[in-house]
Amino acid sequence: MIKESLLIKNGRVVDPVSRTDAVKDVFVSGGKIAAISAGVGEQASQVIDAAGCIVMPGLVDMHVHLREPGREDKENVASGTSAAAKGGVTSVLAMPNTDPPMDSVENVALFKRIIRCGAKVNVFISSAITKGRQGEEPVAFDLLKKNGVVAFSDDGASVDSPEILLKALAKSREKGFLIICHSEDRNLSAGGTVNLGPVSTRLGLKGISAESEYRRVERDIALAARAKARVHIAHVSCAESVKVIAEAKKKGIKVTAETAPHYFSLTEEAVLGYDTNMKMNPPLRRREDLEAVKKGLRDGIIDAIASDHAPHTENEKEIEFNLAEFGVTGLETELSVAVTELVYGGVLDWMGLAEKMSFVPASILGIKKGDLREGRDADIVVFSPHEEWTVKREDFVSRSVNSCFLGRRLKGRVRYTICAGKTVYAAE
Repeated sequence: MIKESLLIKNGRVVDPVSRTDAVKDVFVSGGKIAAISAGVGEQASQVIDAAGCIVMPGLVDMHVHLREPGREDKENVASGTSAAAKGGVTSVLAMPNTDPPMDSVENVALFKRIIRCGAKVNVFISSAITKGRQGEEPVAFDLLKKNGVVAFSDDGASVDSPEILLKALAKSREKGFLIICHSEDRNLSAGGTVNLGPVSTRLGLKGISAESEYRRVERDIALAARAKARVHIAHVSCAESVKVIAEAKKKGIKVTAETAPHYFSLTEEAVLGYDTNMKMNPPLRRREDLEAVKKGLRDGIIDAIASDHAPHTENEKEIEFNLAEFGVTGLETELSVAVTELVYGGVLDWMGLAEKMSFVPASILGIKKGDLREGRDADIVVFSPHEEWTVKREDFVSRSVNSCFLGRRLKGRVRYTICAGKTVYAAE
């Protein structure tokens, strides 16, 4: 018997790095993957029979709002990472729009202390690009990177000044860090609440045009090209953005992009009942946009899937549509929505799913996660690919329940989540 060891038996192991897709056993010792083979003979202190399940690298979600410090009524590190574990997510990138924002070494140090005390999974830190996320004065990139920040983003706001963003991108090339762009021209989107089109007209709500997104995507990519830097585009929602990114990739510009599950599973028609759980930024778009996002995922134009987990309290959501906050939760549903819509929808195979949700986001962030090679940290999700479940309010472990998938029947249920060799979630 080996102390602190784990044997996952009889599961279908899907690993995008080794290109493994076969029934094998995974032996974990000391928090690391020690062996993967058919019929591992090792004895272990814990054994999981994964027959009929898929064993995949734990998900790496590169777009998560944990709300702590400052808005612990919405979410905190402990509750948010518990939600991540339930959803099969073993690593999250925390967005910097906290209070105080992650824009200084002191605030990052505070956040690190919170993470050490309460995190159930790996939490990586994103700093703001500008102080206070005000778009006016760049942060101290060098110092923040030395203190463990892995990416920089003013997420929730676009950096309107091309000069400031260009300087940030040039610095990122020089020092080897990632800039993540929330691409939104607020001159075009200001006051909008839903996608501009027949649905906004029917509801009598001001619309947010696709142009407000894709014109800013064009600008952000053009600045990255000028700086000879790489850039990552967050939460792609419209067909025009997919086209812009595809053209940039053909030119050899170093651009990567993510989308979120709601953009490949729901359209603007979901807001017809004024359900504020369908209100997010960018908004749900047309059927043509949904299909373009799916095609972008299939063709490799969109590199990663992230939840954009944005928890809000009930009194911020259960009010008039115009006044309600933008954003939806997603950590507990993202894997199942992707399984339902993309794998069973014929867009991705299991290997493609592991790439988009585990290995590629880890690669973009430059962190050693997202694969099952021997010697790597044992961050693993075990899920039943055929099992169906219904999304219910009472089942959430997140502090907030503003999910756009409430009542939805989904396929693919997480059975176990293992982080650094420890079981951090086990289904009842």
